[in-house]
Amino acid sequence: MDKENLRLEAIKTLKEISTNEKASIEKNIMKQLINSTYWKEAKSIGITISQGFEWDTRPIIELAWKEGKRVSAPKCLPKARKLNFYEFTSFNQLEVVYYNLLEPNEHETTYTDKENIDLIIVPGILFDHSGYRIGFGGGYYDRFLQDYKQHTLSLVSEKQLVEELPAESFDIPVQQIVTETQVLHTSS
Repeated sequence: MDKENLRLEAIKTLKEISTNEKASIEKNIMKQLINSTYWKEAKSIGITISQGFEWDTRPIIELAWKEGKRVSAPKCLPKARKLNFYEFTSFNQLEVVYYNLLEPNEHETTYTDKENIDLIIVPGILFDHSGYRIGFGGGYYDRFLQDYKQHTLSLVSEKQLVEELPAESFDIPVQQIVTETQVLHTSS
């Protein structure tokens, strides 16, 4: 199956998860995350603002603030097909952009160089045991991570984990996969 069909099938599976099951998975993923070494060592994180069927990132962001971590979220630059991260300290500093995404308002947040982000929590739809993923398309994160030197992980239900995905030369795997039952260290 090609990436687009894999993506569509995985989205369908995620959308079929009941509200109660989703809450349970999120609670267990959060437990695994906060006990991971990457989380404990990070003083600053980069994370998307979730919506819809994605795993809820708001409790993670709130915990990060409570623990004194700096939090940055990506802003997509579609013409350049790249991401810039901006530190924010309140959800009020976010704005609705295309596709109803929430992103930092550049005028109310502070630009963050990638060297100043200890941990990027990389979103995706489907993942394999080597850390490769199928995202929402566009390759924004693969471009951003090309020269990123710190830690990466993804929050993934076991339902999103497959043995192997088709990977291309420009795909950048994540270093850890945090599921509701375990933290996988990938071969990247």
